[in-house]
Amino acid sequence: MSFSRRELRDLGIAWLALGVAFMLFIDRSLVDAVARGSVAPSTLALALAVSLATVGVAFLLHELAHKVVAVRFGQIAAFKADYGMLFLAVMSALAGFLFAAPGAVVHRGRITARENGLIALAGPVTNVGLAAVFLPLFLFGPGLVGLVGQRGLSINLLLAGFNMIPFGPLDGRKVLGWSKPVYVAVAIPTVLLALYALVGLGI
Repeated sequence: MSFSRRELRDLGIAWLALGVAFMLFIDRSLVDAVARGSVAPSTLALALAVSLATVGVAFLLHELAHKVVAVRFGQIAAFKADYGMLFLAVMSALAGFLFAAPGAVVHRGRITARENGLIALAGPVTNVGLAAVFLPLFLFGPGLVGLVGQRGLSINLLLAGFNMIPFGPLDGRKVLGWSKPVYVAVAIPTVLLALYALVGLGI
């Protein structure tokens, strides 16, 4: 597994931009405080750290999972950030809504429908696994640890369910194109869990 300097830069910038965007979107009071100049640097740093450790990690490992499986199938694969969309993510968060499409792992080479489906499936499955990691923190963690657990659990469930929607460039479309039974088996629970996270847990 290797990474070019450009790919590492793209991953790092996308991780940071998404962390900032979700921090601004979730912690709306920070936007007003920053505008007034009344927020302590330590408060801002802590909010960003929580966002990077939850949203950032969810995104980063989702994309890396695509790459790992693609390389396993002999593909040439690399993450490419969409800087225009990253800028839009931050600006939309400032405006009070969020639209995030940070980029994607692009792979090329001879590939079967099954392999392409498994590459796509790797991202949402990784998010489900991460949600399981954050679950004990949410259930038993006090204070800040509990907040990290709640946000990590919610974000990963939302990311898994959203990406299983069979539309456009989302992972669900590729999985469905490979196998309807596999798609149904994964999509139904992940979408239901995403709805629960949105309604029952929040972000």
